Formats: sequence, structure tokens, C-alpha cells
Amino acid sequence: MSVTIFTMTHKKFPTPGDPVYVPLQVGRAKTADLGYIGDDTGVSISEKNCYYGELTGVYWVWKNFKTSDYVGICHYRRYFCTEEGRILTEREYEQILSEYDMIASKKLKLNYTYYDGYASDYNIHDLDAVGEVIGQYYPEYGETFERLVHGKGTYFGNMMVCKKEIYDAYCQWLFDIFEKAEGKIDASGYDDYHKRVYGFISEFLLYVWTQVQGLKVYECKVGMTDEKRETAEIKERLSAYFAKKDIAGAKAYILACLEKRPDVLMEASDITGELKLSMQVIAVCELEQQAYGSSTIDRIQEFGALMAHFQKLNELILAWKEGETEMSPPEVEFYLKKEHITDIAIEASARLFCTPEEAGEIAAAVRANTG
Repeated sequence: MSVTIFTMTHKKFPTPGDPVYVPLQVGRAKTADLGYIGDDTGVSISEKNCYYGELTGVYWVWKNFKTSDYVGICHYRRYFCTEEGRILTEREYEQILSEYDMIASKKLKLNYTYYDGYASDYNIHDLDAVGEVIGQYYPEYGETFERLVHGKGTYFGNMMVCKKEIYDAYCQWLFDIFEKAEGKIDASGYDDYHKRVYGFISEFLLYVWTQVQGLKVYECKVGMTDEKRETAEIKERLSAYFAKKDIAGAKAYILACLEKRPDVLMEASDITGELKLSMQVIAVCELEQQAYGSSTIDRIQEFGALMAHFQKLNELILAWKEGETEMSPPEVEFYLKKEHITDIAIEASARLFCTPEEAGEIAAAVRANTG
């Protein structure tokens, strides 16, 4: 069994050092040569990179690479890894693929349907157009597409490893759909982020395709070798706002960031979960200030301490909801009083794990059982 994993990149990066990983520069037709294999040779759609993202590399592998039994796709800082976070080796790929048809990312578990999430961040016409093409040209996928698009799961990152013939079959299906959809979609006026229509939608379509094909998929943890520059910069700015106790400024800033880059809150970008926690901090402090005239930010301004404070609260409320907390009611009461946890903070935490109605009930139960 021979395995080759192509590492999609648009910039120079430190490679993992394992020869199973081969850098592939995407979009090279319109950028400077980085010295890696490029997606602009042979049969290519490299010039469409602004709309297709890493899919121009996926296409290149389909059309031009023939020398391995198994092929895969990862990213220059995003890799399949063990549960402990170590990047998979060739031997580990071989072991997994001896039992499974494909390796893909662990499904994202969304708090909303994929359709609603797409509509909130992108132009829903584009997803509808792809659905129309599937319904017309691939009707055997139509029911599954409709069911899953209104479900709450998806793969992400266009990451996969499988036999080359499976890979080729998927690409034949995917790129035929997109070629037909191009006549229905005009992304020329979108900003650079939102132009990557086909790259975004294909993440979900991989999920649809594997379900219809009945593939046995190993859903693997995905790890990042470093945090995205955009994510790190946002956290640094939020830290500065929190240090000044400027919740209004923090809120305006993060909302402006989400308008430009709605993906920063996704698990694959916010790998520490600290941006989601920052949103929780902002919401809770804003409500506390309105209700009490002061808030958590008046006591804790350091970013790391704020994150630890809200993470601990979330862990406690989740454990309480599931009946698994090791703390007795008196211990919980002591913790809530010592940390000055408000009813607003408790209910906001509970809303992360259940409906608003249930959150109110949990908040009331926590208070009732802790005096």
C-alpha cells in the first residue's frame, strides 16, 4: 500500500518532515512560485483559485497524480492527528485504511442547521443553486442533500484520505456539479473571503457524497500546527479591550471581525475556544452592567484569567446538567459566592448546552439546590 498526502499551501511553511506529506502550492497560476509542486501544470484549474480555494489542488491531484494507491488532502498547518495531537504517520494511515474506506475530519456538530448557518454567513442563493444542480443531474443524491442540509453536521476543511479510485469518483461528481453551478452563481462581486464559494460548499458535499456512497468513514481528529494569524490578532485586540474594561468596544470589534470572517468562530479556526468564550464574556458583562451596574470585567480584566473563569463555570454547569459534578451543593454554593457568579452568568452558560427554556430551569435549579 502506497500513500501520498498532499499538503495544500499558498505560503512557505515548515513541513512535518515525513515524506508521506508532499507540499502542493495552490493558485500558483496567479501567484509567485514558492518552489513546491504547483497546481498550474498538466490539466489544471489553478486560475480559479479565488473561487475554489484548496479545491484547485484537489482537482490537480485528481487529473495529474497517478502513482500512489491512496491519496489524501491536508493543509499546511492543519493535519489529521491522534487524539493526543500528534500528526499521523504513513504507518498509521495504512493501519486505518486497512479497515476504513476513507479518513475525513470529525463532523462539526452545529447549533443550527447547515442551511441556516450558510444563510447567515454567505449568499444562500449559491447553496440553493448547487442543490438545484444536484436535483437535476444527480437526483439519487437529492433526498440526502435536502435531509443533511437541514441537519446539524458537516465535514470541514476538504480533508480526506482514500483509495485513488474513490478519490477520483468523488472528484468527478463534485467538479461536474460545480461546473454546472457556475452558470447559476456569480461571485465576482464578493470580497476575497466570500468569493471562495465552491471551497465552502464542497466541505458539506463531501459529507453528502460519503453518506450516499455508504462509505465506512474514519472520522479523525484534526490538529493545527499553529494558530491562524487572524485568530491570534483578534485575541490580542480583545485582550486590550478587556484590560481597559471596554466591553462596548470589544463587542463592536468582534462583530466587525465576524462580518468579514464568520469562520473565525469555527472549531477549526478557534482551536482553543477562546473566541467563543470572549463572546460569552461580552454578552454576560453587558447584561450584568445593565442589571447590576457592575460586571465580571470590573473584577477580572486579564484575558487568560477571564477565559479560565468562564471555562470553569461552563464545565460546572455542564456537569450539573448531566448530573456528573463531583462537587456537593454546598461546594457549588461556595464556588458561586467566592467567584461572584451571577444568575445572568449561570443562565448564559446553561444556554450553551440547552434551549433557553431549559437554561432558565437549570439556573433556577442551581440556585435552589445551593441555597
